[in-house]
Amino acid sequence: MDKPDVGELTPPDRTLMGPGPSEVHPRVLRAMSTPLVGHLDPSFVEIMDEVQDLLRYTFRTDNQWTIPVSGTGSASMETAIGNLVEPGDTMLVPTNGYFGGRMASMAERAGGEVVHVDAPWGEPLDPADVAAAFDEHQPDVFGFVHAETSTGVLQPDVAELTAIAHEHDAYVVADTVTSLGGVEMRVDEWDVDVAYAGPQKCLSCPPGASPLTLNDRAMAKVLDREEPARSWYLDLSLLEGYWGDERAYHHTAPITNVYALREALRLVAEEGIEARWDRHREMAGALKSGVEAMGLEMNAPEEYWLPSLNAVRVPDGVEDTDVTAYLLDQYDLEIATGLGDLDGEIFRIGCMGYSARPETVSYLVSALGDALREFGADVDVEAGLAATSRKLGE
Repeated sequence: MDKPDVGELTPPDRTLMGPGPSEVHPRVLRAMSTPLVGHLDPSFVEIMDEVQDLLRYTFRTDNQWTIPVSGTGSASMETAIGNLVEPGDTMLVPTNGYFGGRMASMAERAGGEVVHVDAPWGEPLDPADVAAAFDEHQPDVFGFVHAETSTGVLQPDVAELTAIAHEHDAYVVADTVTSLGGVEMRVDEWDVDVAYAGPQKCLSCPPGASPLTLNDRAMAKVLDREEPARSWYLDLSLLEGYWGDERAYHHTAPITNVYALREALRLVAEEGIEARWDRHREMAGALKSGVEAMGLEMNAPEEYWLPSLNAVRVPDGVEDTDVTAYLLDQYDLEIATGLGDLDGEIFRIGCMGYSARPETVSYLVSALGDALREFGADVDVEAGLAATSRKLGE
């Protein structure tokens, strides 16, 4: 084989306003350029402690079992489900979005039986339907998506859902991938047993070390399993030895990614978690006002609107992929098209972390308006920009 002739790495400098990753904060990039140490070095053990404390603050929890899983958000998802669901367990999952389906697949691979609570794509779960599903199926584990990336819907009534599950002695797993650090999420107050997330969305951190938290009740189930989890790498009974008091070798942690996550979480703490929630809502509110004033429709009703992921209906006569390709080519701006049942019907526009700031929101509204007009949509770009500007000036 001939020697490859590969030049320097020169990826485009994109403005990332899709469903993830979001733009990485400059401080996080700087943290990633600091020297490596060993994954059992005393200085790294201190960093591990700091990351765990910062994750507890961000999740709003005192859970001892709060760690970054070595891998992307799907790794923390599989750690949660693959450890909590045992062969013979029944897991109740939603049908109202793409990631409920992924929960189902992971539960089945863990040896569980999957049952469903139904809701249309674009709507949250109704607590009455969840209660009826519990009465019918008596599941051991209940999973729900707090912020559904595929539909732009925020699940309200979290505490009501967890109360229903706990009345049936079930465990609750929350997908907070698109909410952690950007949308109100209170693990302890809302009585969530397990929550997982990814770092590349509202935390504005590259993927590679993904947040996970379990309360004592959930961890007791994990440690009392009759047979080990099917994944050695993601087995919490083994990871507990590394992230617990022992700090015993299990695997080589992604040291640079842990540095990055630490800095991203420091930024959360410096801003204040509630102030950060407010900022996301304000910036996304300006984006929402702009696209609506332009003449576009949101996919989710106001009461279920997800600030961190804005699902905007594709106007009639416009091909969604034409618009996304135009934005990449002309503006170096990334947004995404729909998934699953909403493929071809929505644009998915992120407003997360470092991307949730006035200049990126204004740029997005202007560029999107130009792209839609280019492909024949009847949009009032000037009205959209004016509405965005008013909101940002409030």
